[in-house]
Amino acid sequence: MSVLMITSGIYSSAQKRVDQLAEALDCRIITDKMIIAKTADRHKIKQATLQKVVESRQIAFNDFTHETERCIACIKETIANEVAAGSCILHGITGHLIPKKISHVLRVLIITDKETRIKNGIASLKAAGEGRETDTADLEAMEKEVKNNMAQSDKYAFLWTNTVAQKKAWNKDLYDIVVPTDKVDVHESVSLVMEQVKTLSDIDGETIKQEAADFRLAAEVEIVLSSLGKGLFATADKGQVVVTIDKKVLMLSSLQQKITTRVKEIEGVQSVETKIGKNYYQTDITHNYNFETPTRILLVDDEKEFIQTLSKRLEMRQFANEIALNGEQALDFTNREKTDVMVLDLRMPGIDGIEVLRQIKETKPDIEVIILTGHGSEADRKKCMELGAFAYLQKPADIDLLTRTMQEAYDKINAKK
Repeated sequence: MSVLMITSGIYSSAQKRVDQLAEALDCRIITDKMIIAKTADRHKIKQATLQKVVESRQIAFNDFTHETERCIACIKETIANEVAAGSCILHGITGHLIPKKISHVLRVLIITDKETRIKNGIASLKAAGEGRETDTADLEAMEKEVKNNMAQSDKYAFLWTNTVAQKKAWNKDLYDIVVPTDKVDVHESVSLVMEQVKTLSDIDGETIKQEAADFRLAAEVEIVLSSLGKGLFATADKGQVVVTIDKKVLMLSSLQQKITTRVKEIEGVQSVETKIGKNYYQTDITHNYNFETPTRILLVDDEKEFIQTLSKRLEMRQFANEIALNGEQALDFTNREKTDVMVLDLRMPGIDGIEVLRQIKETKPDIEVIILTGHGSEADRKKCMELGAFAYLQKPADIDLLTRTMQEAYDKINAKK
């Protein structure tokens, strides 16, 4: 029933050690790729979306869809199922979702120093070249490729562990044992880990079974709560569920009621308690907007400081939005992501606002476009309205006028459905 969680740095010579440990323990090896595939199949989520979340890449309109939170919760449930099945090595970074309170999982880091990793990386590229002779230019290109691969891989690992564990990926506090492959060979590495595995044999079977069940129930709770957004974390102890609210909240009692109502419906839950996390605070600022109909808004303006400020002000009013800094970005975004309302500047380098409006109305007429410009003329206004703009506003626009116009645009979209 051994369960190991092994994280390793790219080019740290980890695979041979993992393979030999799996053989010695008669364990399955489960990679991040396999976890993602199983999660995608079970929860009908695109593998590409899950991969983006594991790599900590931004999900468009996540404040509206809460897709990141759902993906993480679903990945956690997949891992909980593997832990419950036992006899496995989780090799990758997703295993950091396993709570520290689970005592029957051994956490291992396989790593080496930067220079050794670079040497190992170059050696692997040479091996892939099947003995082809390499000159100085080839070696320099290989070193550059290896360093880029290391930087990208380490970045994903650090971002992920910061998200799920609030620590850097190579922080020793995350692990029970660290294996430095530049100091110990494969045989010694396996022996060191096997010695640590023996310490888990004192944990009785009932404890292992209960820990796995608690982990799975907490993951199921977080899947249900993911629709309420980020900052909600669950723990379970023999059916007693505690949900930590670790975010800013407008109406705490209302949120607590929603949490309790939804969690009580989950099979296996005996009781529900909520508590406040360190990042909680209750704002006393409210706005009279319809929180039940948030919109997917794209803000398009080449004035970066202005658009970032506007974005934050809209978020305070529960209007989920994304930013594009030019016309090309705006058109590319709408080709990839569903958009309800676009707030569009006219004067931009490259593709200007009028051309963006023209193309949007030709290809995606359901997107309502609100022009927001500081340089437009009466002729521009007439042209935009003829092309199908929903409204034409001048900067600086009153934030209440702008949000009201957005809501009216969204109401128009809903009326067509």
